[in-house]
Amino acid sequence: MKRLRGAGAALAAAGVVLGCRDRAEAVQRQSALRELVHQRMPALEQVTGLKFKRDPAVAPRSRNQVRDYIVHKFNEDLPPAELAGLQATLRLFGFVPDSLDLRESFADVLTEQIGGYFDPDSNTLYVPTDIDSFIVRTSVTHELVHALQGQYVNLDSLLELKHANDRRGAAQAVLEGQATLVQTLVMMPEQRLEQLPSFWEARLATMAQQRRMPAFAHAPRWLRETLIFPYLAGADFVRWFDTTHPGRQPYGAAMPVSTEQILHPDRYAAGDTPLELAFVAPSPDTVRYEDDLGEFEIRLLFAQLLDDSTEDQAAWLAGGWGGDRYRILGPAFEALVWYSAWDNSAAAARFEKGLERAWARRRSDAAAARRWEIKRLTIDGRSLVRLIDAPVGWAGWRSVPQIMIAKSR
Repeated sequence: MKRLRGAGAALAAAGVVLGCRDRAEAVQRQSALRELVHQRMPALEQVTGLKFKRDPAVAPRSRNQVRDYIVHKFNEDLPPAELAGLQATLRLFGFVPDSLDLRESFADVLTEQIGGYFDPDSNTLYVPTDIDSFIVRTSVTHELVHALQGQYVNLDSLLELKHANDRRGAAQAVLEGQATLVQTLVMMPEQRLEQLPSFWEARLATMAQQRRMPAFAHAPRWLRETLIFPYLAGADFVRWFDTTHPGRQPYGAAMPVSTEQILHPDRYAAGDTPLELAFVAPSPDTVRYEDDLGEFEIRLLFAQLLDDSTEDQAAWLAGGWGGDRYRILGPAFEALVWYSAWDNSAAAARFEKGLERAWARRRSDAAAARRWEIKRLTIDGRSLVRLIDAPVGWAGWRSVPQIMIAKSR
């Protein structure tokens, strides 16, 4: 017993030494992060033309803490009813398999991918402790741009838009695109803005590199592509904006309102904004969820369903988008009603034919209990296409949900 007590004392002493060493390393790590932040701030101010009003805090985080934060923000953004509606949407459109747990898949991919994050609520930049020094420098530079943005625009108000998926995607593309562009220019100061190659055109190489990470590689295409879009397409848009609007920031009234404007800056310059579509009351069934897709996700829809198509074809079929709105209805989230507006009859006809081919593939093995219908419509002189996919006995077939143009361009 005496020897055991002596061994216990030795282990306790070793634990104290290790604890002191861990604390010393943590203090040293945080000091190095603060020094890196202060080194980067002047270069960020020079590239963006914005001044920091206050210094952001910085702190290390374990990978488990990173995952906890991701899940917390996910649950905050998508409480149970919203999550159920979004999952039903993705399944009915064919973006994800019925078996997918969206929260778990999202958390797995982001936990694997994240090299740092900025929390606007605490004005703190968090950096995982398990990444190498180059990724630390890259992540700190990128997230510092978000800290700077947060001092000039309410980040939460932009990213907490409800049932405005496409507008939210455009805002996220500006924020992540600016951070990606500035990060590149700060870390490669020899590069000039106009000499940088297209970020968006490099997405296939980026995707191939990201596929080395197992959670990303096994995630559905929709999740992979929507995670990468704001960084790469957004960086190209912000570079265009910086070139054509020197000295201005793409915030406030200048913020793009659709992914169409992100993908086609000339549409942004022309003031080409989407039509606002609204469902007409009353609904023939319980409304479980409502939102829009936008041009980018319509491209993804065609790329997903027409696996023999090229990306160019998917972009061609989605071209001329002018706004859309869908609803998920029924007690079991079983019915999809989707209206899309198009710039002209030619774009609507092209989309209609592409969607018919895509949906025929989507439902080629569907049970006889389901029915789908695609129809061209004209409302207030505008060309629209309507898709309904629902059980044969769904009440809405007898009283199809109607749409109106709530706001024209």
